[in-house]
Amino acid sequence: MGEQKNVQEPDINQLRKVRREKLADLQENGKNPFVITKYDVTCHALDIKDNYEEMEGKQVSLAGRIMQKRVMGKASFCNILDQSGNIQSYVARDSIGEDAYKDFKKMDIGDIIGIEGEVFKTKTGEISVHASAVRLLSKSLQILPEKYHGLTNTDMRYRQRYVDLIMNPEARDTFIKRSKILSSIRRYLDGQGFLEVETPMLVSNAGGAAARPFETHFNALDEDFKLRISLELYLKRLIVGGLERVYEIGRVFRNEGLDTRHNPEFTLMELYQAYTDYNGMMDLTENMYRHVAKEVLGTTTITYNGVEMDLGKPFERITMVDAVKKYAGVDWNEVKSLEQARELAKEHHVEYEERHKKGDILSLFFEEFAEEHLIQPTFVMDHPIEISPLTKKKPENPEYVERFEFFMNGWEMANAYSELNDPIDQRERFKAQEELLAQGDEEANTTDEDFLNALEIGMPPTGGIGFGIDRMCMLMTDSAAIRDVLLFPTMKSLDK
Repeated sequence: MGEQKNVQEPDINQLRKVRREKLADLQENGKNPFVITKYDVTCHALDIKDNYEEMEGKQVSLAGRIMQKRVMGKASFCNILDQSGNIQSYVARDSIGEDAYKDFKKMDIGDIIGIEGEVFKTKTGEISVHASAVRLLSKSLQILPEKYHGLTNTDMRYRQRYVDLIMNPEARDTFIKRSKILSSIRRYLDGQGFLEVETPMLVSNAGGAAARPFETHFNALDEDFKLRISLELYLKRLIVGGLERVYEIGRVFRNEGLDTRHNPEFTLMELYQAYTDYNGMMDLTENMYRHVAKEVLGTTTITYNGVEMDLGKPFERITMVDAVKKYAGVDWNEVKSLEQARELAKEHHVEYEERHKKGDILSLFFEEFAEEHLIQPTFVMDHPIEISPLTKKKPENPEYVERFEFFMNGWEMANAYSELNDPIDQRERFKAQEELLAQGDEEANTTDEDFLNALEIGMPPTGGIGFGIDRMCMLMTDSAAIRDVLLFPTMKSLDK
């Protein structure tokens, strides 16, 4: 292998050297492509292919990257790639002129060119552009991966997404779909009377979720700040201020590990609606997911990793207690003490920590036995109070709260509450969180005095929800890992 590597490396270096020499030659002859500032594009490859009947015989101007080139004496073919896809061009010496044809023959795979010409079909029936002018717009000094091997190394695909987007049409399609998903969400919520807002990323108190924050220092104020872990506490302040329906789609940051479903920065959408509760949030979630799937995918049936999920049927609704009863065979209504919960955990090999209370252990049972079965869209409702510091208690059973998590494919896709609007109760919940922090729980919240002040001003009954946008994009694009739907995922430095 070592010898082979030594043979290949000079070849690549030699090819790069040749490209630089070609650029120098162009510059010496007054043809430097890098001085060109614009090129008028009238259409894209897909416009021509989709509307061939209307476009046949018409003059067009398009631009893109040379992906293939076949030179055959006085006439050649090249294939160019733009955002919409590939199209072939027929380049003949007699059509573009002798000097221009000589220049074309020197162009390389990866160069960016502009082509003017007439739309036609070749004898083999391929829709093409008969070039009347070809212009080099940018010289590629690097070598693209081989066409048939593509960019298959996933690590390099994530590190050099720009090459991935050139070489892999499915990657391009995924990110175009992601953009459409976000547009569709916005359209749906705007139609429901929601206002899109923006709140701070740099915060002195990172609350609203159970997560360890990143920390940074603000030199001008000589103060330590954190990066936000959620959007919740600022959006609720806006509900207090009288903005009755608000949402934000933005990056949040959690100082935790990387895996197929977790990246330290990810896109969260939170929305809050005054005068409704968690039942209203369930209806909104069901309707929004259906709307987005229909608009972006054209169907309410999603296939992920070969498994079909039906967004067309009413989503299942089950309490956490019933889910644990169904999948673990344990009826939590009969668990009367922490000791009994611990005994059950030992019997079922569920690991817990000393600080965990009865409700925490119920949640651990749910994660261990129930989550993986929740493939079809399912709302899991009524969580224990211990794991829900910002949620209203159920009036008839104060050990539980009006909260649900939305599951698909065994993944948590959203988390929603009937929001706690009692400032006295909220202070007690913050105090309980502070105690957990003191016991070593790095994900516990700390008391936010300004937020409590806002609640004392008065917040109406409110429903709120947080959606994991990246996971939604994974499901709707059949992507195996979160990194496949993040244009630039967090990567370990190559020099480590």
